[in-house]
Amino acid sequence: MAQTVLVVDDDPTQRRLLEAVVSRHGYNVEIAKGGEDAIVFMQSDRAAAVDLILLDLVMPDLDGFEVLQQVKSRRPDLPAIVLTAQSGIEIIVKVMQAGAADFIPKPASPERLLVSMENALKMNALTGQVSRLSRQVEGRMRFDDLITGGGAMTMALDLARRAASSNIPILIEGESGVGKEMVARAVQGSSERAGRPFVAVNCGAIPENLVESMLFGHEKGAFTGATERHAGKFQEADGGTLFLDEIGELRQDMQVKLLRALQEGEVDPVGSSKPVNVDIRLISATNRELQQQVSEGKFREDLFYRLNVFPIQIPPLRDRLEDIPPLSAHFVAKLAATEGKAVRGLSGDALELLMGFDWPGNVRQLENAIFRAVVLCDGDELTLEDFPQIAQSMGMASPMAHNGGANGGLPVLNAAGDIRTLDAMEADMIRLAIDKYEGQMTEVARRLGIGRSTLYRKVSEFGIDAGR
Repeated sequence: MAQTVLVVDDDPTQRRLLEAVVSRHGYNVEIAKGGEDAIVFMQSDRAAAVDLILLDLVMPDLDGFEVLQQVKSRRPDLPAIVLTAQSGIEIIVKVMQAGAADFIPKPASPERLLVSMENALKMNALTGQVSRLSRQVEGRMRFDDLITGGGAMTMALDLARRAASSNIPILIEGESGVGKEMVARAVQGSSERAGRPFVAVNCGAIPENLVESMLFGHEKGAFTGATERHAGKFQEADGGTLFLDEIGELRQDMQVKLLRALQEGEVDPVGSSKPVNVDIRLISATNRELQQQVSEGKFREDLFYRLNVFPIQIPPLRDRLEDIPPLSAHFVAKLAATEGKAVRGLSGDALELLMGFDWPGNVRQLENAIFRAVVLCDGDELTLEDFPQIAQSMGMASPMAHNGGANGGLPVLNAAGDIRTLDAMEADMIRLAIDKYEGQMTEVARRLGIGRSTLYRKVSEFGIDAGR
């Protein structure tokens, strides 16, 4: 998925030049013919897709300073690059103080412009990630920090928002990797306990002989190796939220002690002669069917009902395909920035591949797949070739280039047996896409992973007949 740039300039010639430079490098371009037009656009539904603004400073109706001020009040995280023929130091200082990501004197060279755009987008991705991580560490993560395309996740998040306003115990159910802990953190950050401790415990990862000590703490000398007093997770979470992941893994004697701690609001550290009062908000999670475990006698019924007061079911990624595009875009931006890569998005075919995969490991697997692809990628977008394991697991042939012919692919070799030029192969690919999608240029551009303006330019350059 290509990133979108809004070009704001009252000069038609400058607009065309900027559009040509930006679209040629794979970005989608939106146009505003002046300051007022830009404000109207940024108030529309299409504004959410904008990743960067190229903004002229001197315009007759509404100047760049006013546009920048209004845009920043709505989208403070949206990077803007200001372009103007006025290059005095006072103007530069004023522009940067207004929140611009960069200042480029006109006429701007394509190389300077593209470097500035890439730097601004990378910095914005890193800043956003740092802000999210900071809120996560501080226990102030918000539901807005969760990446979702709506659809199947809407009901789960609506329930979670309602639960956040009270202290009701929550049981989050869902397969491994669906994002149960992220939902729990958003509940914490949206509740009255925001900013207080959020303590996460994976019950399935604690050695059995250490479960009691880990949860409830121990006194010095309580057992061999207990050389110091340990508070335990309940006491660490005092005043905040305790998140018990994979709660179904707890052995039954620990289930009894957990039930008592929840009922009494106190814990008994190992080796202590008196209980310790704790005030925690409990959120538990499981990838198992706890009700079935209760029926099989593997999980205490009384504890189940204590935990299952407000159940929230998180659907697997295969049932929320609308989340794959925004999640993929988020992971690409984050990982490209942290890895220092020039990758800006995914091609249409690569995104289609990801949308068609079953994702047994859910969101965690998607992030790992994109991480590997970003590391492998040498271009500015991820393609089918960057996801060989996904393609192979879906029974697809290797997407690596081959001399198509009888196999139905595009030929790489010409009649003389030499490698064809990239322009020739690109022209063939565009013709193939136009034919396959019956001249629907919006769909052709989407499938090819390029902007419509870029598509029309290439059609003109290659002399392709797009009429049908």
